[in-house]
Amino acid sequence: MKVLTVIGNRPQFIKAAAVSPKLREQHEEVMVHTGQHFDDELSAVFFSELGLPAPERQLNVSGGSNTSQAGRMLLALEPVIDETRPDVVLVYGDTNSTLAGAIAGAEAGIPIAHVEAGMRSFDRSMPEERNRVLTDHVSALLLCSSEVAVSNLRAELVAGNVELVGDVMVDVARAIWPRARGRSDLLAARSLTSGEYVLVTAHRAGNVDDPGRLLRLVELLLAIPHPLVFPLHPRTRARLEAAELLDRLRGAGHVQLTPPLGYVEFATLVCHAGAVLTDSGGLQKEAYLAGVPCITLRPSTEWTETVQHGWNVLVDLDRGAALAALERPAPIEHPDLYGDGRAGERVVSALTLFCG
Repeated sequence: MKVLTVIGNRPQFIKAAAVSPKLREQHEEVMVHTGQHFDDELSAVFFSELGLPAPERQLNVSGGSNTSQAGRMLLALEPVIDETRPDVVLVYGDTNSTLAGAIAGAEAGIPIAHVEAGMRSFDRSMPEERNRVLTDHVSALLLCSSEVAVSNLRAELVAGNVELVGDVMVDVARAIWPRARGRSDLLAARSLTSGEYVLVTAHRAGNVDDPGRLLRLVELLLAIPHPLVFPLHPRTRARLEAAELLDRLRGAGHVQLTPPLGYVEFATLVCHAGAVLTDSGGLQKEAYLAGVPCITLRPSTEWTETVQHGWNVLVDLDRGAALAALERPAPIEHPDLYGDGRAGERVVSALTLFCG
């Protein structure tokens, strides 16, 4: 079996690290990096730290609007698919790379397998929601992280085969996080005390591209009475600089700004945080896996189970709600919502059976 894997950003590199090594033990894989995350801080470091095979193809498609970027990815993927003629195209998550890979494969008559299928925030204003819905409805094999995702797909009457495999990020967390938890030196280097700081990320267009919302975000962060560690996505840094807000964060004594971090250092900061404050879908789940309370800077989430079990609170950019959420005690119960750490094996088995 020949599998064409399309990836392009940090969460997809992590997910592929749970699947690609196992896939290559049995089958041929051609990995295509679209270039959606193109710099070393967001890309190359994850390949080296996670042991992910180097991509066979680099498309170098980055920047531009969602429409422009996805369109250029489609154009770049078409000749790759024509040349390699895979048995299946494998995509992950909900990015422009996901959608471009799915549409390019479907147009070529190649079956699509979607890892992390069925996640829904039910907010169609989010490009990620549109990407995952469209991808699911052209996919032939839908590989789900949770029972909720399976139920969502059943309700939508998708045409493809739906399978519950668990969450591949659990596989990576179980393999690497014990080492990350032990890296107290990384906390000491930043003068941090375990459990006494809040880890912040923000990069979604709905929060950082709108100047009014970006100002609300900054004011929310300035009001938090705890040390903050804020790794800045290049997009967010550019927007803060353009709005002349970056210096306000730099001048705040409790805010520590950093460049994007590698997986091990970031995992260390997640595991030892008192709380996580984010608009990232992937980090909401990583916080849950680490047993760290999450406050989500969005009005909706695709990881609804984390909210239902009390580990995640949706506050949008409401400063009062965020401050109140930070003072809530962590829940006592922490069930295994996303599987047993063998999702990668199940993905490979499902692909093998599907392709016959």
